[in-house]
Amino acid sequence: MTAGAGEVQQLRDRMAQLEKELDERSSRESEERFRLIADTAPVMVWMSGPDTLCTFLNRRWLEFRGRTMEQERGSGWSEGVHPDDIERCMQTYLSSFEARREFRMEYRLRRADGEFCWIVDTGVPRYLPDGIFAGYIGSCVVITEQLRARQQRMEGDGNLLTPRELQVLTLVAGGKSTKEVATLLGISYKTADSHRSRIMEKLDVHETASLVRYAIRIGVVKA
Repeated sequence: MTAGAGEVQQLRDRMAQLEKELDERSSRESEERFRLIADTAPVMVWMSGPDTLCTFLNRRWLEFRGRTMEQERGSGWSEGVHPDDIERCMQTYLSSFEARREFRMEYRLRRADGEFCWIVDTGVPRYLPDGIFAGYIGSCVVITEQLRARQQRMEGDGNLLTPRELQVLTLVAGGKSTKEVATLLGISYKTADSHRSRIMEKLDVHETASLVRYAIRIGVVKA
């Protein structure tokens, strides 16, 4: 290689190094901006990597939990999930993670004072500019007061559900599928599904977990 060619190669190597340093700097600055925005958000924010483990939780989350970033990172956050909710919570998270789909779930999370509060957790997959899957980002909102208010409205209406709807609710809350409900009650699948939809509409809920909570509160199933 001639001297001129060697200088050209050195220049190319230097330019490649500078581009790499700029990319790394841009990445660090983007991460710092994200953390600043996340820490000032009015909701709890979390982020996980492609290995499903949590890599970041914002200030509001840490204050709510009364724990450090080191304690909550990885799978440490799951230590605060109520024992009755942890299996369903992890199943929803891991199955959504594997399918790379958005999820929304409700579960109880222990607050710094020891009280378990209901939260709604929404997560979406995130991707790098080149399309590589990078994990998930999500947000959590405490809904305990909303649930209490909803329950008060429910309890204020003694005729909220019909006897047949109570039967369907009891079976669904007990883990029966719509097909099993139809068989047990001697009705068609379409009728059972219609009852289930009407119950969810009356209770203003959108997932089975909420039906289970209501059934426990009114005493038709045990916790």
